[in-house]
Amino acid sequence: MLELDQVSKRLGSFQLRNITIQIPTGYLCGLAGENGAGKTSLLHMLLGLYRPDSGTVRIDGKIYEENEKEIRQQTGIVLAEDLLHPAFSLLQNGRYYGSFYNGYEEVCFVEKLKQYHLDPREKFGHLSKGQKLKCQFAFALACHPAYLFLDEPVANFDPEFKKQFFADLCAFIGDGERTAVLSTHETEDLDRLADYLIFMKEGEAVIASDMEKFRDSYRIVSGESYKIRLLRPDAIVKLEEREFGARALVRHSRLLSYDKSLLVAYPTIADFMYFMS
Repeated sequence: MLELDQVSKRLGSFQLRNITIQIPTGYLCGLAGENGAGKTSLLHMLLGLYRPDSGTVRIDGKIYEENEKEIRQQTGIVLAEDLLHPAFSLLQNGRYYGSFYNGYEEVCFVEKLKQYHLDPREKFGHLSKGQKLKCQFAFALACHPAYLFLDEPVANFDPEFKKQFFADLCAFIGDGERTAVLSTHETEDLDRLADYLIFMKEGEAVIASDMEKFRDSYRIVSGESYKIRLLRPDAIVKLEEREFGARALVRHSRLLSYDKSLLVAYPTIADFMYFMS
């Protein structure tokens, strides 16, 4: 399990504030929010690249600062930064950086590279951005980590590879023993596949729950404005007036009664982002 307990961190003028999260083992966790909301900062906190000013980060119950070497052995990373050596071939990168991971398998790495149409003899520095991220992903999988952290890789993949990427990501967590945290703007994929959602806004985790609870907690309500306003005022998160009717994000409960003329639907993550922006 990944746990953040009352974690805060100041980063210049930006601050992660009072974040408490528990991501169960075996989940695909989607990390969503606008640019600058704190998604990458939160990932860096989970990776131990930042140390909290207050609060605690635990992985499998172990505090990061006290168990860093052990935790790093269990962690796979795909970040926007170029993590591998530009002058080394992909195979050389695998051999060098793989020596730091007990679980690294070169056969698996080479197999994935070929599956992703990457030449193991090619120098990493000669690859496109999307190819570099494919290589990072292949290397991370070849290390057989317990936890996989991915920061916005999907936008750099072509539609054909996206299918392969999500198939491999789902296979990674398929045994129920491993966990992936994926930051992405491609929220349609999170709607389909994520088990858990963290929605960041201005350094705070506005949502941190499993997807079923998220969907049960909110509704998108469309129809005549005055009929939406008949709902309890504290239930209406945000109401948007339109030329023909209105649309609102509403906190749902079993006690809430909707006029029969209103259209009531489960929210997508994109819907939630729109109303929370």
